[in-house]
Amino acid sequence: MVHLRSRRSRALALPLGLALAASVGILPGAASASPHETPAKTAAAEGPLLSYVVNTAPGRAVARVERAVTRAGGTVVTSHDRIGVIVAHAADPEFGATLRAVEGVHSAGATRTAPLRSAATTEVGRPEKVREPAAALRRAAAAEGEEPLESLQWDIPAVKADRAAEVNPGSRKVTVAVIDTGVDDTHPDLAPNFSRRQSANCVGGVPDTSPGAWRPYTSGDYHGTHVAGSIAAARNGVGVAGVAPNVRVSSIKVSEPDTSLFFAEAVVCAFVFAADRGVEVTNNSYYVDPWLFACADQPDQKAIREAVGRAAAYAQHKGAVNVASAGNSNMDLAADSLTDDSSPNDTTPVEREIDPAECWDIPAQLPGVVTVAATGVQSLKSYYSNYGLGQIDVAAPGGDKYQVPGLPAKDGRILSTMPDGDYAYLQGTSMAGPHVAGVAALAMSARPDASPQEVQWLLKAGADNPGCPSEPYDPDGDGKINAECEGTEHINSFYGFGIVDALDAVKK
Repeated sequence: MVHLRSRRSRALALPLGLALAASVGILPGAASASPHETPAKTAAAEGPLLSYVVNTAPGRAVARVERAVTRAGGTVVTSHDRIGVIVAHAADPEFGATLRAVEGVHSAGATRTAPLRSAATTEVGRPEKVREPAAALRRAAAAEGEEPLESLQWDIPAVKADRAAEVNPGSRKVTVAVIDTGVDDTHPDLAPNFSRRQSANCVGGVPDTSPGAWRPYTSGDYHGTHVAGSIAAARNGVGVAGVAPNVRVSSIKVSEPDTSLFFAEAVVCAFVFAADRGVEVTNNSYYVDPWLFACADQPDQKAIREAVGRAAAYAQHKGAVNVASAGNSNMDLAADSLTDDSSPNDTTPVEREIDPAECWDIPAQLPGVVTVAATGVQSLKSYYSNYGLGQIDVAAPGGDKYQVPGLPAKDGRILSTMPDGDYAYLQGTSMAGPHVAGVAALAMSARPDASPQEVQWLLKAGADNPGCPSEPYDPDGDGKINAECEGTEHINSFYGFGIVDALDAVKK
């Protein structure tokens, strides 16, 4: 099955660029005027209780804007002083407009269109599992130095991760944070590499580091656990192998219970937490709900984009490489216009035409983020993967049901870890991103002094580009051309700079 999670049907990609804090206005010492005097609310305004992000200059300006939030009838949930982002709750429908009129406020807006609700959990269906029970896999003997299920992982040799492991399996000083639905750290393939110190539940905007808070709500919230296995499943004679089997992996849960929606306040919290806990790589296989595209001319969406942009830039400034998936709609992201018929996805979607230059997928289109397209076993763009000249940085195995490997793998999707010690096949750009995050972790293991920008260019320089297909792109064989590849054998719309190479990443 194509795994979409919060990337309901697709997501945009990153324009090439390595801008840091200055690009999103979080340079230390930025000027900020005092806020206008905002009259205190005399009565509670009627309306749904919503969550807001309010963006101002870092430092002393934050306290002044906090007071304005209170005067406007809001409640401050948390403040990220170093990036100038305040998270607040308010029931006044005019709260956002009131705060936008305050001097020193750069942007302010609701992070959702549906009211805040109490947490609840519901068991949901689970995907197809490998036939062998987990207990048998734990006892299975690895053949020829492989993990018991590694022969089913066509993706590991596709990025030369098996050969890289013989040179450098990764450093214990490098951690990849899985910003996602939570990770089951009790899984026997993940437990040896799991970093509790760098894990938390950021839902609501405030990190909860209590034991197990980072785990999925239910075994049905499998996405983050599958992602974690592709990155760092240990070579321990159990199950599968990760791209970087000796690095640490952490879990920062940002998904709402039941809905698995990823709202801005949680994602901001995750990037800041990862940065402050010394994470070297973040994996982001999602878009920030409820807007598939955050448009600069829409006040709420502008505030979301700015808040998450500041947080991601902060993480990069602190030394993290941010990796994001490109989306699953076989969409040309370099087109002049795009149609979004899925937003807002927390209430009733409304179809709209958007300008990609003004409306971004967050975090994939943020400056400095490595955006990843998906490929299948034939090193051909996966039928669902988004693409676009100048929009994709690199590609990696994400699986493709139309590209079927031979024996013993037989399945063109990606095999990885699942909650409760299980394993399953999934496909999607959500599966491609973790392969790149793993290769980035290997590069940082081999070059501990490399900056995030240097690691990004190492990924691109070492990538192997298949070039545009010589035949018309018709992955399902129905006689219709599904996409057109543009560019050269070095940089093109299907693969960016190419499919990442783990062996090159560990060579000095």
